[in-house]
Amino acid sequence: MRISRLLLGLFLAAALLCGTYLAGFGTCWLLDRARTQPSTAEAQNLKVFWEAWHLLDDEFLGEKPSAVQRAYGATHGMVATFNDPYTIFVEPQPRELERDELRGEFGGIGAWVGLDEEGHIVLTPMKDSPAAQAGIQEGDVVVAVDGQEVGGMTPEQVVALIRGPVGSTVRLTLRRAGLAEPLEFEIERQTIELPTVEYRLLEQDPKAGYVAIRLIGERTPDELKDALRDLRQQGAARLILDLRHNPGGALLASVDVASQFLPGGVVLYEQRKDGQEKPYYAARSGLALDWPLAVLVDAATASGAEIIAGALQDHGRARIIGEQTFGKGSVQNVHDLSDGSSLHVTVARWLTPHRHQIDGQGLTPDDVVPFTDEDRAAGRDPQLERAVAYLAEQAS
Repeated sequence: MRISRLLLGLFLAAALLCGTYLAGFGTCWLLDRARTQPSTAEAQNLKVFWEAWHLLDDEFLGEKPSAVQRAYGATHGMVATFNDPYTIFVEPQPRELERDELRGEFGGIGAWVGLDEEGHIVLTPMKDSPAAQAGIQEGDVVVAVDGQEVGGMTPEQVVALIRGPVGSTVRLTLRRAGLAEPLEFEIERQTIELPTVEYRLLEQDPKAGYVAIRLIGERTPDELKDALRDLRQQGAARLILDLRHNPGGALLASVDVASQFLPGGVVLYEQRKDGQEKPYYAARSGLALDWPLAVLVDAATASGAEIIAGALQDHGRARIIGEQTFGKGSVQNVHDLSDGSSLHVTVARWLTPHRHQIDGQGLTPDDVVPFTDEDRAAGRDPQLERAVAYLAEQAS
């Protein structure tokens, strides 16, 4: 489930509100209605497509996909010919899901949706959520949502069925281990908030604060500022910033996050295809300018999270610890299409303050520290341990 959320965040993050600048995603554009009708030459180029369409309509023996499914399939195929992993066509359903996640709140029941070892869709209720209050238990298997069976669906498709307007109700049919008959739940959807920042003082070093940012959304800068104020009040004098498994998100929010640790200067350059560069600068009002800082990264640190890590590394503000990052450093314009789908088109790339290209390369940590399956099995976190040791060295 964690990987599923990472991929959604990385490839579909442009689903945030139109006009908002995203990490990796430029301005959100509405479709130019004047360009929806093909020219004579364009229609001629699609002649073979329509020949194939009608032959399939006339001759195919099995069950035929709907016209919408065929249109989406054709659009996916056409976009794929551009051979760019971030120039993509996003159908309406995943677009809406990712927009909710980046916004940080949505109408739902408050349950994680994932797969068990047998491939069944299962629920894990959040603490004190409507799902938990209704009696849903971890591991309950989803059979149907509002009478629609979910067999063969992905977790994202089931999430889309469960979410809806606040105040409306959803009916879930669930199967629970040890019970012969399925259970029925009717739950009123409420506003579900997904915090993007987690923080605490470390037990092994009560002067060290730990802040993990899991996604960079609209509310992340304010959540981070609240965390930094609270940690300072608790006596924190140094900090570990954990950006592992962070797929990025909003560009201006990423700049704001970096600004909490930088006294000024360039956070990144945006390089367009004409060679022009646009700098983004740190604000001069950060809350953690004086703390020794270590930043944790891994192979799933991407996009806006790489912007933050790259800026802190180039300015010598933090020690970067972990593994080579993902290398997603391109910018997409997001075009809203007429049915709620969207087209993302790569238009620019990012450079760090020292003009290191992120896209396709990623960032190399100052301290390369692997995190193996053996470490996970033993409950060890060698990257966090190295960060704690580094901050202790700075304090001595």
